[in-house]
Amino acid sequence: MASQPSPSDLRRAKFARRLPAALSELAGPEHGTVSLPRHLAWPGLTTFDLDQPRLRMSYYRIVLAEGQHDDLARYRNRGLLVSLWPTLRTLISRDVREVWARSFEELAHSAQAAA
Repeated sequence: MASQPSPSDLRRAKFARRLPAALSELAGPEHGTVSLPRHLAWPGLTTFDLDQPRLRMSYYRIVLAEGQHDDLARYRNRGLLVSLWPTLRTLISRDVREVWARSFEELAHSAQAAA
């Protein structure tokens, strides 16, 4: 009898389906003010100034947790994600962190370099 996948396995599979094929697909903004649609930022703040570190980190946390494939490509920036990853990885869920780190060697290396 086959065992059922754990809730964590199901969450990881959900996040993995959303991933871009490569970090180079992440062509979102690096600076300025960005407004997220309600399907991403439904509970609160929807406008983020990416030049303010705390708002930028909040923006990245929201999009990583709630974004679908197209959202990730539109609202993520490859360079910013890599530079934020050593700190960002400590602020997101284990499932999101593991899916991204396993899928993109560059993120795993940036976390190791910061440690």
